[in-house]
Amino acid sequence: MTAVLGCTPAPKQEPVVEESPVVETTQSEKEYEAGTWIDNWELAISYARQSGKKVLVNFTGSDWCGWCVRLSSEVFTQDAFKEYAQENLILLKLDFPRNIDQSSELKKQNQYLQRQFGIQGYPTILLVDEEGKEIARTGYQPGGAQNYVKHLQELQQSK
Repeated sequence: MTAVLGCTPAPKQEPVVEESPVVETTQSEKEYEAGTWIDNWELAISYARQSGKKVLVNFTGSDWCGWCVRLSSEVFTQDAFKEYAQENLILLKLDFPRNIDQSSELKKQNQYLQRQFGIQGYPTILLVDEEGKEIARTGYQPGGAQNYVKHLQELQQSK
């Protein structure tokens, strides 16, 4: 049995953006460094197409959501997850912070994707394919990094 715990409600959304915004990025557009988090949707999808890997999309409130902080410290910063991610995933962090500055382009991109995927709470974790199509949806899972990796593997196998 799998339990998803503590999704925090998403904050109010700003007015609808009709087209997917283009985000200026400081990340290299040449090659993805395996196991690192990026914040640009278009780059993540491009890297997924090049590598054949799935994209793990982390919708988070990194500076205010308690379950998001736990997921990060208990899973995303642990070696078992990092090793799995390096081999199998493109990592995309879509943050909705309260006290961290973001560019207006990044905010627009994140809000657009929040609406596109119907995100209603944090943390929400999606696995998407190289076309940006949702494969699976989850959130915080108890049990640490090894359990989370097993959970992600099960989600991918069930699709």
